[in-house]
Amino acid sequence: MTTLTPDASVRVRDLRKQYVVHEKEPGFLGSLKGFVNRKTRAVEAVRGVSFDLAPGEVVGFLGPNGAGKTTTLKMLSGLLHPSGGEVRVAGFEPRRREAAFLKSITLVMGQKQQLLWDLPALDSFLVNQAIYEIPDMQYRETMREFTDVLDLGGILKKQVRKLSLGERMKCELAAALLHRPRVLFLDEPTIGLDVNMQESVRAFIRDYNERYGATVILTSHYMADVTALARRILVIDQGQLVFDGDLARLAGQARGGKTIRLQLRQPVTAAQLAHYGSDIRVDGLSAELTVPRAEVSARAARLLADLDVADLTVEDPPIEAVMAELFGRKEIVSG
Repeated sequence: MTTLTPDASVRVRDLRKQYVVHEKEPGFLGSLKGFVNRKTRAVEAVRGVSFDLAPGEVVGFLGPNGAGKTTTLKMLSGLLHPSGGEVRVAGFEPRRREAAFLKSITLVMGQKQQLLWDLPALDSFLVNQAIYEIPDMQYRETMREFTDVLDLGGILKKQVRKLSLGERMKCELAAALLHRPRVLFLDEPTIGLDVNMQESVRAFIRDYNERYGATVILTSHYMADVTALARRILVIDQGQLVFDGDLARLAGQARGGKTIRLQLRQPVTAAQLAHYGSDIRVDGLSAELTVPRAEVSARAARLLADLDVADLTVEDPPIEAVMAELFGRKEIVSG
């Protein structure tokens, strides 16, 4: 096992996970054939993933459905054993599931729950206090912090079944972080929540990271979660890491262009803007167009010289579009 260096909270080397799945032909005859001569094939869910995370680092872990994100998080938390490779988290080997390791990490899955359905959330908190052997003074202090930041005052004594989705998710987060873990694995923590509740959850995660210096790995289909919390992005596709760098560098991997947004003093037509770029949209005195990345400065200068422009901004393409393009590639991009 590779020794954990002082500046690494999570170390992953050539991580692999292979499943054996059974195949059968359709219909009753296929079932009989499968019973007599069962066919199997190996499926590689994670293929040679490697990265290091520094203490206190917040990382967005992105990829399409089935890319291997949740499988990777489960291996990092010890719920699944790797088929190959080396993993160290907070100085521990996750597969051993030692008590000290479990007190150092947490795994929050937006589609799963740990709260007892028929009891108030407060009862589940007390159960977690006993499981993690949290001293009374620390428990009360943490509860005060979480109650204030997450506005839990009016819901702690309500049955979990009677809580709204947003209220339950806040309680789930509080329960998962009650023991003050140093490493957080967050798998779709805002899924299904409305915009206001998503922002509340993001603010809580940001506050926890700053207060306790926790390392955070976040997966989400909501790009606002990632852009609000993470400076570094890991992108996984078909079990392989295809990008490791910051958001700006990720946007720079797009082969397409950049978007120029215009606020005009005099209206223009799409035909007039066709000389400057493509994908043109005009709405009154507002317009936007796409220009080649290498020609942004020259095209912007021409627009300012030729048109009565009140304001001009240049933006990278939406991160979703960049990733959609990146998923079609197989080379590793590091930055």
